[in-house]
Amino acid sequence: MSVAKKEYKRITVKSLIEMKQSGEKISMLTSYDYSMAKIVDAANVDVILVGDSASNVIAGHETTLPITLDQMIYHASSVVRAAKRALVVVDIPFGSYQSDSKEALRSAIRIMKESGAHAIKVEGGTEIKGSVGRILQAGIPVMGHLGLTPQSIYKFGTYTVRAKEEEEAEKLKSDAKLLEELGCFAIVLEKIPATLAQEVAESVSIPIIGIGAGNGVDGQVLVVHDLLGMTHEFHPRFLRRYMNLYDDMSEAISQYVDDVKSRDFPNDDESY
Repeated sequence: MSVAKKEYKRITVKSLIEMKQSGEKISMLTSYDYSMAKIVDAANVDVILVGDSASNVIAGHETTLPITLDQMIYHASSVVRAAKRALVVVDIPFGSYQSDSKEALRSAIRIMKESGAHAIKVEGGTEIKGSVGRILQAGIPVMGHLGLTPQSIYKFGTYTVRAKEEEEAEKLKSDAKLLEELGCFAIVLEKIPATLAQEVAESVSIPIIGIGAGNGVDGQVLVVHDLLGMTHEFHPRFLRRYMNLYDDMSEAISQYVDDVKSRDFPNDDESY
């Protein structure tokens, strides 16, 4: 069943709450640079996430852990300059908020002041309660992230589905309620059973954004490089590729090389 959409000139945290209340699904994609963010924003994506996944898809690291706060601010600044409609949310990177709440607040303030972003995102529940509370008290909007939390990959040792067992599922539900009570405006649920994700979405008043969490949540997020088929070696079940840019770009670049080698490029029309 289609849902009437309200037109928004600029998406805010309040807009996302309204979308949940009206039954309109929320679209969210990553971006890490001005050019990509400009395209994503013009396509009316509701939320642009400047994810610490930049560590993987931009810098080539195996995990999200190596990316620094300075690097995240650099990427976020580029995205903010492009986004005219979307809400821009920025991941606080690993090591910038876990040790104590004062450091967490300093990191969040730097992101907001130096990049111009609209909100930050953190991974975890009870373990980071103090940090979340202090950031929120400063008036900075916070998006939570539960389920598979990539910053904790060495703790879990795998990227497999989380919260399949009852104990972990109960903790996830408890953490979601905690984040809501603290004042988070939304939560990302990553790679958990669809039935559990739907249960969480129905139990809280704030939007639940899923990635590998089924269709019973309030919105979806993907890494834009995965959606466009630029990261062709990545094949999780939850990913739908809308293009195959890896092959298209490879073919175009190979053709360019051939044209240069054969002296076909530039031709007379392409010369001054």
